[in-house]
Amino acid sequence: MDDSCLWDPSDIFWAEWIMTTRMSNSYTLSRLVMCGAVVGAVACFSPAQPAFAQISYNREPINYSSAVMTDPVARLQERIDTGETQLDFDENHGYLKAVLDELKVLQSSQSLVFSKTSFQLRRISPRTPRAVYFSDDAYVGWVQHGDVVELSAVDPQHGAVFYTLRQEETDRPKFVRDRGNCLVCHASSRTQGVPGHLVRSVYSSPSGMPNFGSGTFRTNHSSPLSQRWGGWYVSGTHGRQRHMGNVVTPDRSRPEEFDREEGANVTDLAKRFDTSPYLTRDSDIVALMVLEHQTDMHNFITYANFQCRLAQQNAEIMNRALERPKDFVSDSTQRRIASAAEKLVRYTLFVDETELTDKIQGPSKFTESFARLGPRDRKGRSLRQFDLSRRLFKYPCSYLIYSDAFRGLPKQIKDVVYRRLWEVLSGEDQSEPFSHLSKDDRVAILDILRETNCDVPDYFKGKKQPQR
Repeated sequence: MDDSCLWDPSDIFWAEWIMTTRMSNSYTLSRLVMCGAVVGAVACFSPAQPAFAQISYNREPINYSSAVMTDPVARLQERIDTGETQLDFDENHGYLKAVLDELKVLQSSQSLVFSKTSFQLRRISPRTPRAVYFSDDAYVGWVQHGDVVELSAVDPQHGAVFYTLRQEETDRPKFVRDRGNCLVCHASSRTQGVPGHLVRSVYSSPSGMPNFGSGTFRTNHSSPLSQRWGGWYVSGTHGRQRHMGNVVTPDRSRPEEFDREEGANVTDLAKRFDTSPYLTRDSDIVALMVLEHQTDMHNFITYANFQCRLAQQNAEIMNRALERPKDFVSDSTQRRIASAAEKLVRYTLFVDETELTDKIQGPSKFTESFARLGPRDRKGRSLRQFDLSRRLFKYPCSYLIYSDAFRGLPKQIKDVVYRRLWEVLSGEDQSEPFSHLSKDDRVAILDILRETNCDVPDYFKGKKQPQR
């Protein structure tokens, strides 16, 4: 089965099929399950059919399309509607600055993408790139003379939610929620099959049009730098390492043949286009690397959330159908939850992160501003501290472990995630996937978490042993 699809033969559809058979004899039902007749009945529907992927998060228990969201943009709209907050409008950027301030988004997080990979593509080119800004739970896109500000935010229980805000001055600005168009790309195998975020690297023509026929790269912290930032501007230094940013591919028949040297170690973007309309002069390489880590981290959190809730509902239906105790948890349900938890744990601990071979240095205030956000332990250590010589962060454990989305994971899967984190960080699990973590790394991360994260179980603090 494709891991990006939320459906499998043990999913809610199987359970609902069983219930609709209305069998009165539970013994007969049990025999059908054991001999595989039920699996066969459900497996005849291909999981590749779009209906299954859509139904998984548009039905109970997710209800993505009909749910009332509590993401940062939804909360900002509430403050506007009640008169608690007003958004200032300026002639150069419209509502951009006010939105960034309200959502606590650093201006120095600015990343500039010149490929036509947004719905406002007619206004995007190498001369007029689109600006992207981000915080821990919100993303904001701005285009010169654009009709709207583009936004996405992370709802703790529903993943990425997409909005637009018209660039027209009014007393009560209104964020308009997308009702499905964005999900064509943002709820696919590229986002773990859930409403999510992605950063793509493309071969871009001189006009900014991607050459999709030559392929694209979905990038995160495991991507080689050589595959990153095609269609993006990148400011900063990176030594002998090379990437795809800052340049275009003039030959459509041979797009992979472009001059990487021309785009390397660029510190002044003003030589390439007019940077004056933008909030900063940079498209900081460090901000780009954080953005790439963060987008997929959000997706893995949402994936774990959805898989657990779907598994729990499936278990409830099966228990009723088979007249089992209400709190019975089958081996298949436990395996499904454990599988999703393991994926999240490995990404949280930067398994398979690309090793840096030269020092990375950004030109803007982003590195300092991001690191200051803390929190820090008694020794002044933080999960936001950068390394930038061998890897992205000094202590390779994602800072999004503090996020509302991570804290809001269903208890059943969060317990598994924390237990696995403990096994790795305490040194109990010395398996190969975690070999990138030295003993000092594990001790430091464990110390930081026990002192700064009130959500961790008591056994992180030595008060009792984790349950198996």
